[in-house]
Amino acid sequence: MAARDRWQARDRDDEAQVPPPPDLCWLCQRVLGEHVDRYHPVPKSRGGRASVAVHPICRRTIETVFTNAELARSAGAREVLVAHPEIVRFLDWVATKAPDFDAPTAPRRKR
Repeated sequence: MAARDRWQARDRDDEAQVPPPPDLCWLCQRVLGEHVDRYHPVPKSRGGRASVAVHPICRRTIETVFTNAELARSAGAREVLVAHPEIVRFLDWVATKAPDFDAPTAPRRKR
């Protein structure tokens, strides 16, 4: 085996040992834990097709704060959601929690 071939084989072995980067929650940008929900930023009932990975507590918080119509108007833009004062407060609170942290969420507010 030529020296070049040995180096290439060693590089492939090193690449195989590097763990993949952790997946992050679409809303809070924390590492995902064991429990992961698939969430449609634009509701399926409003024509949304794409889904993203979120923590269960993040999904429930989005559903508590926003209606389907508001989510459809946001066009799936994360920036619109994280600018909302209630979501800002939630993100500040959940930032220090463990990936699989879960807590009850308030019921959907009346409009």
